[in-house]
Amino acid sequence: MEINSIHKNWDENGFRVLLVYPDIYEIGMSNQGLEILYNIINARTGCLAERAYAPGMDLEKILREERHELFSLESRHPIKDFDIIGFTLQYELLYTNILNMLQLGNIPLRGCERRGGYPLIIAGGPCTCNPEPLADFMDAFLIGDGEEAILELIEACMKNIHGSRDELLVELSQIEGVYVPSLYGVTYNTDGTLAGFAPVRAGIKKKISKVTASIDRKDFVLKPLVGLIDTVHKRLTLEIQRGCGNNCRFCQARSYYYPLRVRDKDFLLRMTEEGLKYSGYDEISLSSLSSMDYPGIDVLVDEIHEKYSKKGISISLSSLRPDRFSMGLAKKIGLCGKTGLTFAIESGSERLRGVLNKHFDEGAVISGIQSAYTEGWRHVKLYFMIGLPTEEPRDIEEIVSMVERIRKACRGMELNISVSNFIPKPHTAFQWFAQEPVGILKEKQEYLKNNLKGRLRFHNAEASFIEAVFSRGDRRTGLVLERAHKLGCRFDQWSEHFKFELWEQAFSAEKLSMGFYANRPIDTGELLAWDHIECGIKKAVLLKEYADV
Repeated sequence: MEINSIHKNWDENGFRVLLVYPDIYEIGMSNQGLEILYNIINARTGCLAERAYAPGMDLEKILREERHELFSLESRHPIKDFDIIGFTLQYELLYTNILNMLQLGNIPLRGCERRGGYPLIIAGGPCTCNPEPLADFMDAFLIGDGEEAILELIEACMKNIHGSRDELLVELSQIEGVYVPSLYGVTYNTDGTLAGFAPVRAGIKKKISKVTASIDRKDFVLKPLVGLIDTVHKRLTLEIQRGCGNNCRFCQARSYYYPLRVRDKDFLLRMTEEGLKYSGYDEISLSSLSSMDYPGIDVLVDEIHEKYSKKGISISLSSLRPDRFSMGLAKKIGLCGKTGLTFAIESGSERLRGVLNKHFDEGAVISGIQSAYTEGWRHVKLYFMIGLPTEEPRDIEEIVSMVERIRKACRGMELNISVSNFIPKPHTAFQWFAQEPVGILKEKQEYLKNNLKGRLRFHNAEASFIEAVFSRGDRRTGLVLERAHKLGCRFDQWSEHFKFELWEQAFSAEKLSMGFYANRPIDTGELLAWDHIECGIKKAVLLKEYADV
């Protein structure tokens, strides 16, 4: 039994929710959003929440061979015995895992095929910025923060437990942040672009606004789940703020987590005390989209260090802007133990960083990394992106030049360099730009491989291509998703399991073009597949930023 897991009596709690992370246990256990909902639901009388994770290939083989249905972690009840199954959508390349888990649970994949006796299938998380590729498979989506909306959704389900599924879906559609795709119809133009998107019955809202919650709830997770085996992140994660005050034009999280909400320092210190007490962790991660922007980050680090340094507790910060990483903060974090540092630079070119709306010069980059070097860090991770809008060959060359200058300024420092591929994401100023073709991305990767020194990691160009397709996909891409799953696609985020040729086969069979979704610039007057979802940053604002590029 895991430390701090909750095991409520199945028979005494008549409404049952299964929370699912569609990846293996070792990764899914680090998802704090699922953990928060797990505690909130289990605190409600008459309800229980359990968990499930995607079975690895070996376990799936056993389940199929021995004809076992997929089951929950806590009570090992078949997943189809629950009233609600809620998936968290963190990454488009997990979509085939969702279909696979439904199939392993003997649950029909399509919502129209699930009538009496089957759980309500819902999904939440950042990928709901564009829920359309999964529209045929989900009964409902919860857009935005789930802490408060999940209980309202459960209450509606409990009141309607003997009513019809159609009546329940209409009622759920009235809850703020809930999108029921079956209540909307889609039409297409002859060129494949969207012609219309509208409710199919009266009383259904035309646009769905995400729900925004307070982050100073008193029922926040204070007893973190501690895995039975090694997980990706073995540490206490403290979300110090939600949202971001920066305006990076490529960043979808900026919209999804808008507005910026700062957690009270004293509440964070209480969370630290309780979290360490009940977990036994020896590392604290101060997590947010931009941790350096937390008001009083120095004071917070000081107080944590003063109380816990003698107990061997270290502090880490999530992805950092090098222009805001000071010598003083480097020294304070170093006193707590030298954990990893990741600097999000994005581009070696000052011009291109300006296009991204990340305005800092190379001197600030080198100064920030030197601060870490001076205080004893000998390993840092540098994060770059290629294939960005307006990118030129010179911009790629400047990545190499910058890394060399960092190396000379910090001799002996080991640089771990991660290079991702630009993906146009919904609800960003770059959503109208095309992704570069796979061949061009591979040429740029090859140049960097031949000219950069250090530990290099490149995102698979074909996998990024598929991610872009489903980032900007419409409902028709759901047909491809279903076919790809039937062909054997799953764990597409893992290089050893990703099979691009199966995706090509699936798109060909459905007579859809991958390039139409990923490699095509979108006209600003075109109806977008996600225009009915309002995430927080107004489209007019994004259009103005797009025009300024």
